Amino acid sequence: MSDLTNVDFDNMTAAQFEDYLPDLFASGDGKVSEDPRFATFLAKNPDCAALVHDLEAIAEHAKSLFEPKEPSDAVWSNIASKLKDEPQE
Repeated sequence: MSDLTNVDFDNMTAAQFEDYLPDLFASGDGKVSEDPRFATFLAKNPDCAALVHDLEAIAEHAKSLFEPKEPSDAVWSNIASKLKDEPQE
């Protein structure tokens, strides 16, 4: 992981920013675009801002793949109804 404490975020190149991106995503909450350290840089570099936006969207969608989804109340009601209507042996 890169040491980001002495980085001049306002004056870095797009290539430098791209080099730091994996660490920025790994060390934060996945919202690089909301980090005030990058506001000036992203305003000056729309291609990097678009890249960050795309990566944030991908990360958000990827997280949702692992979030368990609870069945709706209608599903549970349907199961209970089917079990109740099933003949007892």
